[in-house]
Amino acid sequence: MSRTPVRTRSTSRADKDQPLIDDIRLLGRILGDVIREQEGVAAFELIEKIRQLSVAFRRHDDQSADKALKKLLKGLSGDQTVSVIRAFTYFSHLANLAEDRHHIRRRAVHERAGDLQEGSLARTLQRLREAGIAPGAIVGTLAHSHISPVLTAHPTEVQRKSILDAERAIARLLGERDEQERLPRERADIEAQIRARVTQLWQTRLLRFTKLTVADEIENALTYYEATFLTQIPRLYRELEEGLGDPGESAVIAPFLRMGQWIGGDRDGNPNVTAQTLELALHSQADMVLRHHLTQLHFLGAELSVSALLTRVSPAMQALAERSPDTNAHRQDEPYRRALTGMYARLAATLKHLTGGEAARHAIAPQDAYASAAELLADLHTIETSLQSHHGEALTRARLRPLMRAVQVFGFHLATVDLRQSSDKHEEVVAELLATARIEPDYSGLAEEGKRAVLLRQLNDARPLRVPGVTYSAHTLGELAIFDTARSGRIRFGAQAIRHAIISHTETVSDLLEVLLLQKEAGLLRGTLDGDAVCDLIVVPLFETIEDLAQSAPIMREYLALPGVRAMVERGAADGYCEQDIMLGYSDSNKDGGIFTSNWELYRAEIALVELFDSLNQDRAKPIQLRMFHGRGGTVGRGGGPSFQAILAQPPGTVRGQIRLTEQGEVIGSKYANPEIGRRNLETLVAATLEATLLQPTRNAPKTFLAAADELSRQSMAAYRALVYDTPRFAEYFFAATPIREIAELNIGSRPASRKATQKIEDLRAIPWGFSWGQCRLTLPGWYGFGTAVHTFLHRDGPQGVNAQKALLQKMVKQWPFFSTLLSNMDMVLAKSDLALASLYSELVPDKRLRKQVFTAIEAEWHRTADALALITGEKQRLVNNAALQRSMRHRFPYIDPLHHLQVELVRRYRADENRAHTDDKVRRGIHISINGIAAGLRNTG
Repeated sequence: MSRTPVRTRSTSRADKDQPLIDDIRLLGRILGDVIREQEGVAAFELIEKIRQLSVAFRRHDDQSADKALKKLLKGLSGDQTVSVIRAFTYFSHLANLAEDRHHIRRRAVHERAGDLQEGSLARTLQRLREAGIAPGAIVGTLAHSHISPVLTAHPTEVQRKSILDAERAIARLLGERDEQERLPRERADIEAQIRARVTQLWQTRLLRFTKLTVADEIENALTYYEATFLTQIPRLYRELEEGLGDPGESAVIAPFLRMGQWIGGDRDGNPNVTAQTLELALHSQADMVLRHHLTQLHFLGAELSVSALLTRVSPAMQALAERSPDTNAHRQDEPYRRALTGMYARLAATLKHLTGGEAARHAIAPQDAYASAAELLADLHTIETSLQSHHGEALTRARLRPLMRAVQVFGFHLATVDLRQSSDKHEEVVAELLATARIEPDYSGLAEEGKRAVLLRQLNDARPLRVPGVTYSAHTLGELAIFDTARSGRIRFGAQAIRHAIISHTETVSDLLEVLLLQKEAGLLRGTLDGDAVCDLIVVPLFETIEDLAQSAPIMREYLALPGVRAMVERGAADGYCEQDIMLGYSDSNKDGGIFTSNWELYRAEIALVELFDSLNQDRAKPIQLRMFHGRGGTVGRGGGPSFQAILAQPPGTVRGQIRLTEQGEVIGSKYANPEIGRRNLETLVAATLEATLLQPTRNAPKTFLAAADELSRQSMAAYRALVYDTPRFAEYFFAATPIREIAELNIGSRPASRKATQKIEDLRAIPWGFSWGQCRLTLPGWYGFGTAVHTFLHRDGPQGVNAQKALLQKMVKQWPFFSTLLSNMDMVLAKSDLALASLYSELVPDKRLRKQVFTAIEAEWHRTADALALITGEKQRLVNNAALQRSMRHRFPYIDPLHHLQVELVRRYRADENRAHTDDKVRRGIHISINGIAAGLRNTG
């Protein structure tokens, strides 16, 4: 008799991962077949040989394989190099699709087993029930909540739309192949379709010939609404309503989750964003959402073939049908269809009026345009009420209610477009207006108090500053045109179309007052501060550097203390919503002070701001709602990392149902290209916000924790700045040892990589800074300085104090979400780093002494940081608590390694030919494709 084998944990995990392995093998086999067919047997065998050597070295530490791999890669011709880079880049893309599919598959397995996953709505609602929080209280919390992911167009999204579309098709086919009861011929047909899409990928150009325009960025962003947001956000609302309702019933939940957008309105450092691009963004968004609503109305009409001969309708429904101009005899007994035909005609007229577009179908001519989304929603509500009261409840769930929710959330504007500009650009406009009006000849030369006095006088004067007939500078005309367009856009598309004016580099109170004055010039601020001023756009300061974060609460205190300002904010805009957004910059604060200090100063700033607003709101009939807007990037160094843990790690009392956060770079694609993955990521935001609001402790961390973090911050920042800002010629090292110069040449964004044409770290944008460190696998912004800080902290009281300090740090990581989340993110970043590969990039630095000095310092700090994490967490290996990422890296790293080797070799050749006289175009193409492949393989490098 044979014995049943004992299932070990590793065997069980292997079983769980087998479908993923099968998918990766399937996609790899198909890619290999396509390469053999397209490039020939020799090319396929070369790529396969490189793959085998890389896997042997990475997974089995075969040093002879590593040596053979390097020799093989160095001997490739230009054509061979590009072919190999394309192959491994596409494999990274396909592996991402397989992992996404496996994530969905495993989530479904857990749900069927009743195993609720961390970050899911179901798990959060269960926690809330266990805590004794009634559904009504949750519904009440959501009624005053505002959660908004904001898509931004930063220059790290390296994929073309054609590539994204083909990959979406492959992802959909993988899902169809997964379905049970598939016949063999059906699976074969699906595989044939996958092969077609992989062939399309291989024959599609990965790179853009020309630099992205803002119009391209708008179009690219809209694909995520079409693929994910327009359908998945209503579905998320439905799941939440059903989860909070009584058995068989749904709760009624206010629209708290809305989308935001920077594309078309973010002028900071991007001269290509103008009033015209803002208008294009508003029109394009309206066109997309109106066409979505029209399509859903059309399908709803097909489904609601209810006859008045068989069931009655409500009087309001009958009146809606009678108002319809539809006189078709075939529909005379079908009140719902008649009403929907009329509604379609009205919405088609709305499309024509708002965008000039034509609807796809016309049963009757477009007429009687809706004045607002609320009017359309009222008509849909009439249909819903009639169906519910006449045994038609079942007909409302599949399409009517999702459409109602879409109209409620997306309106006729789709997403709120933010305006953003740097404070110094605002100052230039105000200075010119004041000088031209002969009010103040040298506004910029005034001290802060003088500026405030001038601005307050103008805000208390009903007259505009613009002088008719005067020709202003192009910059001033452009900035004023933005605010004029914002006003007309709000009138045309609704108040939700534009609600925020964000001020980058906010350093003083006058920075905020200047934007109030510019709004006044455009009619967005009406009345006077000493009277009954009403301001349409929320003036949002963005605090970015370490110093600015420390000054955030004092600046806001002084701003709201100015005569008339607080009353204006409390009065609210046209929608009566009394609120103040404050944006916190993760990227620049990290580049300024390093990972630990950046996070710590953000934490302190949030606490100070909450304390300030709590004190201001005491005994006020209409308290000001504070909302933090987190400017997070894709990399951990720029605030990235798992959103669920990040929100729960916020200081107690700082969420309160209110959060906006940016989604940037290629992270947008990894989170939202797949509809199912997209909904899960949105669900995570909602779940984390609910838990942070209703379950988080109200008391702050112990003083010993805060004091320790403060000391770690000081030491970490000192170590970081000693390297980045105080090491002679460090910028020279950075520009040589990373592909930053080649990244700047990529056509991956409409915005320049640097604010000024210099090679100063201070002038470099934080995004390409982090992206470049990811490409060379040092990921320095995500960990540097922490090792030195911990070592200094442990030994500050001599050898006898080490154990006590160590115990304190270990207690902090177990009991303080801020500290544990930060260390978890560092753990992930270190796991994605690779000193051996990074050393290859360091060899690109011509000066051997500089190379050795800087890389030795980085290498030593890497080891100190790894040792510090091991000491505090007790885990000597990386990612012990993240099996999914461990699995991902195990599968993908062997396929990224050749890309790094080839990138270094091609960059060396490219830079050696300074005049590009002998540089083969294949060298440039190879570098740029390798940047794409490495970014796809690492996933959160932007």
